[in-house]
Amino acid sequence: MIPLRIKVEANADVPFVVRLRSFEAEGLQPTSRQMHPFEAALKRVSTEGAEYVGEGGSIRVLGIDPSRIDGDVLLVNPRRGTADRLIRSTSPHNTFLVTERCDQVCLMCSQPPKKHHVDLFPYFQAAALLAPEGTTIGISGGEPTLFKAQLFAFLESVMDARPDLSFHVLTNGQHFSEDDWGAMNRIDRRRVVWGIPLYSSEAAVHDQIVGKSGAYAQLMDNLALLCRFGALIELRTVLMRPNAPGLPRLARFVATALPFIQTWALMQMENIGFGRMNWKALFYDSSRGFDFVGQSIDFVRSRGINAQLYNFPLCSVPEAYRHLAPPTISDWKRAYRERCEGCSMKPACGGFFEWHPRDHGYSNLGVLQ
Repeated sequence: MIPLRIKVEANADVPFVVRLRSFEAEGLQPTSRQMHPFEAALKRVSTEGAEYVGEGGSIRVLGIDPSRIDGDVLLVNPRRGTADRLIRSTSPHNTFLVTERCDQVCLMCSQPPKKHHVDLFPYFQAAALLAPEGTTIGISGGEPTLFKAQLFAFLESVMDARPDLSFHVLTNGQHFSEDDWGAMNRIDRRRVVWGIPLYSSEAAVHDQIVGKSGAYAQLMDNLALLCRFGALIELRTVLMRPNAPGLPRLARFVATALPFIQTWALMQMENIGFGRMNWKALFYDSSRGFDFVGQSIDFVRSRGINAQLYNFPLCSVPEAYRHLAPPTISDWKRAYRERCEGCSMKPACGGFFEWHPRDHGYSNLGVLQ
């Protein structure tokens, strides 16, 4: 796996954000251009680590080749001796976990909620401003809109300063209101996609999956409100045994009641967190039973709605639908099986989650050459 947290030593008392630069790797010298105040340049590499120096002082990075972190933006915690790679310069999968609190308890949640919250928005803002040009940054949780005022202020500030950046915000959609008109009008809505889950066209099924009575009704109200706001919506449906038979009904509902969405994403489960605890009861083997999925995708696409398959290995998908299955599993938690070696489709395939079980999962994987 790609490490998102690395060991460091820093001569500071409080956390700080820094972008690491190796000017020698670029054929430059640190003095050949003005250093950004939040940058640190590689000074030397030894058996003790890679030492960087900038306006904020020095930092030593341990246990990782400097070429793998050149241009990365770190949140350094000197007291813990660690740094989180908030922005990896060569990766399209950069996400800020803004909170671990959530007001839903989804059966398959990969990031089970916690009660505590640490406000890191100032650090995330500093990191976003240092991101490579054209970056799309994910915002996740927990539930980010539990801290809606901070979230909107963050989006407005960063988007004003960096018109090249865009955002993808994962939210359960429970906390929008008419009072958000002003905040929505102050951001460029074309550069923010709201990823919102809907698990069934039946309120009882959706509420059972998310563990919250009345969640479906609130979500319907807020999806209509977001439509009026002109928000870009990626509707997300995790495929599970409780909702798989109802997918065709959900497809008809999406096409008739929610035609304003940008994308409908059908997603495979992740075997971690609550998903691991409930795996055998929830996992739906789409490699054996793709009919529900195929019928649903065909219907919404026939109505002009974009549909995608997220987290599906290509060999688990019938050939006619593989072009709808982009490699969505983040690079830092993506893995391949021995059977993937030599497959010509591997570069286009998202593979498996690193923690996908080998003894309970897809039972009818095809053979791709």
